[in-house]
Amino acid sequence: MIREAMRRKTLVALGRLVLSKRERVIALEPYDKGLLGTTLRYPYEVRDAKDYFADLPELALAPDMLALAAQILESKVAEFDPSAFRDRYEEALLAHLKAKQAGAVREEQPTFAAPRRVINLMEALRRSVAEDKQSATPRRGVPVAPARKRA
Repeated sequence: MIREAMRRKTLVALGRLVLSKRERVIALEPYDKGLLGTTLRYPYEVRDAKDYFADLPELALAPDMLALAAQILESKVAEFDPSAFRDRYEEALLAHLKAKQAGAVREEQPTFAAPRRVINLMEALRRSVAEDKQSATPRRGVPVAPARKRA
């Protein structure tokens, strides 16, 4: 009843909620067959963007760089698949706890490999785009799959 009354009056409710050992302000709004809760920030948590970005200079971007960036972005557009994301931290923590319970002593492993060489990022991007163009060229006798819906 309350959700439908809120929907008809176009109202959003504000309330308080304890989450992660802190009291937070929450906005509740009608959404589909339920309510959507969005936590809000307190004024002291919101900072003015000028404090962070005022001293950044205006950049004159080269048109070919913008075109290359747009082409890279376009090649990466895909449907959002939430199952593609995992909580790697939780998985590593659980594996560590299981190993500790089993009495196995784990040696420290470096998290990141040492860099092997310095590369020119723009040249690598250009090569990547050129390779994508070559692989995107349809070959004779090979059926082309229908395009996927883009997000």
